Amino acid sequence: MGRSVATMESKAAGCDNRTKTMKLRRSIIVKKISMLIALVFVMGAIAQSALAQNLVRFSGGIGDISTGSTNTTVRGVAAAGQIWVIRDLAADVKQDGSIRVDGRGLLLGAGDAVGSNGNARVFATLFCSNDGNVPHSTNLAGVPLEVNGDFRIDDMLSPPPPNPCTSPVLLIRVTGSGSWFAAGIPKN
Repeated sequence: MGRSVATMESKAAGCDNRTKTMKLRRSIIVKKISMLIALVFVMGAIAQSALAQNLVRFSGGIGDISTGSTNTTVRGVAAAGQIWVIRDLAADVKQDGSIRVDGRGLLLGAGDAVGSNGNARVFATLFCSNDGNVPHSTNLAGVPLEVNGDFRIDDMLSPPPPNPCTSPVLLIRVTGSGSWFAAGIPKN
């Protein structure tokens, strides 16, 4: 009888150890799941914050199609005077004034140099109607067009644009004369 009591106590102790081990494992799993849920919420908040920082976006571009019209000035900036085409344009302007513009295929669309980049360098200017159309430009030294007309501008606008920026107009301009030869299409 003494042995059976000892065996029962031993089995009870084994059950207690298993129960403690199971509770510990469950506790660890619950903590890991809680940490994972918290991480998902934090990542979502960061992503939403990054999206909230967008001021203006542009998707698509329009080239300068000067055909003798006298009405090609945009927000006080004269057109380049030659036909320019652009295959694609995407731009994001952040609330802090940082801007990233990716242009594809900005090339001459007529004349003896048709299909070339005209050895041009470009910069971007944003206009907002709610600040009197003050020009907010990237570095006026610009970036060179690739042979195929591709370019990337990753810069800060100076001065920084207002928040909000109403009726935005984004012009891609040639260095030197500052005339425009492409414009961004605002994305809602």
